[in-house]
Amino acid sequence: MLLPASRQSSRWFARPLILGVAGPLMLIAASGFLGVRYWHERQVASHAVEHSRQVLDTLDRLRANIADLETERRGYLLTLDPAYLKPYGISDESVRREGEALQRLVADDPLQSLRAAHLALTVAAKLREVDDIVKTARTSGVDPALAMIGTMGEVRSQIDQMMDHERFLLAGWETRADALEQSKTWLIASAAAIVAVFAGGALALARLEARRRRRATDENVQLHSDLEERDTKIRRLFDANIIGIIVWNLEGRILEANDAFLRMTGYDREDLASGRLNRTDLTPAEWQDRDAVTVAELKMVGTVQPFEKEYFRKDGSRLPVLMGGALLEASENQGVSFVLDLSERKRAEYLTRQMFERSSDRISIVGRDYRYQRVNPAFERRWGMPAEMIVGMYVADLLGMESFEQMAKAYLDRCFAGEEVSYADWLTTPLGRRYSAVTYSPLRPESERVEAALVIIRDLTEHMLASEALREAQMELAHVNRVTAMGQLTASIAHEVNQPIAATVINAEAALRWLGAQPPDLKEVREALGLIVEDGTRAGSIIGGIRALIKKAPPRQACLDINEAIREVIALTRGEATKTGVSVQTDLADGLPLIYGDRVQLQQVILNLIINAIEAVSGVAETPRLLLISSGQAERGGVFVAVRDWGPGLDPASVDRLFNAFYTTKSGGMGMGLAICRSIIEAHKGQLCASANEPRGAVFQFTLPLQRNETLPAEHAGPMPAA
Repeated sequence: MLLPASRQSSRWFARPLILGVAGPLMLIAASGFLGVRYWHERQVASHAVEHSRQVLDTLDRLRANIADLETERRGYLLTLDPAYLKPYGISDESVRREGEALQRLVADDPLQSLRAAHLALTVAAKLREVDDIVKTARTSGVDPALAMIGTMGEVRSQIDQMMDHERFLLAGWETRADALEQSKTWLIASAAAIVAVFAGGALALARLEARRRRRATDENVQLHSDLEERDTKIRRLFDANIIGIIVWNLEGRILEANDAFLRMTGYDREDLASGRLNRTDLTPAEWQDRDAVTVAELKMVGTVQPFEKEYFRKDGSRLPVLMGGALLEASENQGVSFVLDLSERKRAEYLTRQMFERSSDRISIVGRDYRYQRVNPAFERRWGMPAEMIVGMYVADLLGMESFEQMAKAYLDRCFAGEEVSYADWLTTPLGRRYSAVTYSPLRPESERVEAALVIIRDLTEHMLASEALREAQMELAHVNRVTAMGQLTASIAHEVNQPIAATVINAEAALRWLGAQPPDLKEVREALGLIVEDGTRAGSIIGGIRALIKKAPPRQACLDINEAIREVIALTRGEATKTGVSVQTDLADGLPLIYGDRVQLQQVILNLIINAIEAVSGVAETPRLLLISSGQAERGGVFVAVRDWGPGLDPASVDRLFNAFYTTKSGGMGMGLAICRSIIEAHKGQLCASANEPRGAVFQFTLPLQRNETLPAEHAGPMPAA
């Protein structure tokens, strides 16, 4: 990962380096160009100044030579002395030589060259004239000296004109030379600045290069550290033996393998060192073509994506694996592969497949489009259709649109939203009415999104029919138990009924007497009739309670006041308690919320517990014979009812069997009363238990949940009495 970063940093470093080198080079080139230009212009100016001075010198010599020649000729003309004519030829030759030299000097200046040529012609013409004047001096009547002076005056004028022009040029070149001298100062300053900039740039580049080298060194150190860390991690992974790892070459030989791979295949280090581990030998024949494709893919792209295959173990058995690999960077012939043992997964898939295929439950997979994706044989048998026909079918086509819209679709939508849904109920399908327990489980094969629903349907029709038969048998048994209990209370019930009937007779006789008085006392008659009505209502209530307990009727769940139910049962057992000398006391909490249950069944439980308590206390010789019935709030919500007696108590060895069917401690008992009581309480989602009372006796207590949406008032909050 560090190598690309290093190349990138070098690439970014090259840009300022190029700019840093190009800048000084451009400055050097510019300064060199300016220096060459200055040197060239300085040479031109110097040459021009020197040339102008040579021209002026030549003109001065030419003027001097002409002056000498004029002096010679004038002296001769004035004196006619031949001595003046001795250097005659020399002067002429000097004039001609200087004229030629002047022409050569001004050859590059068209104007001066023209003037020099004209001057040469003029001088030659004037020399001829002078020679003619000299020759005719003795015979001519004109003053020869003045004539010659007039002749040479034109030559001097041309020379002066050329000298003025050359002096003008010289002044210009000297001015240019002075300007170049001034620019020389700027060039030197510029060169110094360039040198300073170049030195600064070189220093900056040196620092940058040092920093780059330091960074490169750090990167190399980090790269080396990373490589070591990577090697350490790879070695740690290799030695951790979490999965199998092998190093191989393209020819098929396995060069190195960790213990995990050796354990998978059953080979050891000796087999590895001897070279007996070869991919071709380990691979079954049907997987050889896949291996050839893998080798081709490795040669082409350097890696191969994970795929499933099989190896031969050393014992000849087959090993299902998931493997993937890549060529090593340092070699084009060696690579590494990671091998994952799929034996457990394949075994789990096999067991799942067996469970799916052989389960008696109807199992199906439904997609988000509400179509069946897979069904098991039980599902096929239930609908009498092969899986090929069911798969792809719309659920509504199988269940019927009404059943699908009312139930199945809602549950499937909840399942697709990620919820585990289950219910049990009687369902009506095109195949009939059945009781089924249905579970919808979300399936997420590759992501968090639910792709399908696993639907498991268990047919519990036979179980429910058996349960209903058992429930009916239990109801019959409970009815028999109630009738038996009422039979035990026949005398007490007769006494309880006899009291209001006797009171009714007495009050009726009193009313007759008051009517027979003269005058009749209607007020007393009215009071007596009122008492008759109360006694009749009381007798009717007792008989109604007896009928409700004895009557064989289906369970009826309703809201009821548990204290009222307790009081009605106490009224039925009051006579029995009085006959046996048992004092029945109550501690009923006021304002308890309603509970939800079957009144007759709960009163049967209370009746059984009170009769058992009276029988237990009546056998005790000590006095007082006491029985306490209480109610209140349970610790975990709901209400409790406790029947507490001060009888002989419970045998600790038999407490666990008290509620077992056909277990009894009475000589004439059937052993069904407490078992029926517990089944009734548990059917009401409650609990029934027994414990010892202090200092003696027993406590039988049951708890019942509240009616739906009921809560206990705060004034009744408190701990439940210990059972």
